[in-house]
Amino acid sequence: MSITDLLAGVLLVLLILCAVCVNLTSSLLQASVLFMAYSSVMCIIWILIESPDLAITEAAVGAGISGTLFLMTLRKIHAVDREQKAEEEQS
Repeated sequence: MSITDLLAGVLLVLLILCAVCVNLTSSLLQASVLFMAYSSVMCIIWILIESPDLAITEAAVGAGISGTLFLMTLRKIHAVDREQKAEEEQS
């Protein structure tokens, strides 16, 4: 058993752990961060199986763009929640 096989096994376990944790968490922020971690681990797995084009795509789209959009959406949602609470307090 080589180091690469051991690393691949650890990454697969981490990948499954991230997927399960995303589904079990109740916080949207934690779910977004875990999704970005999932994409990063998947990117490393693509590199290990010698598929650099998929690794670059996974890093750019999975962890980069999607993660940024999730975080921006969460920021907008919390801003709307704060505005609604302020309006309710004024009434």
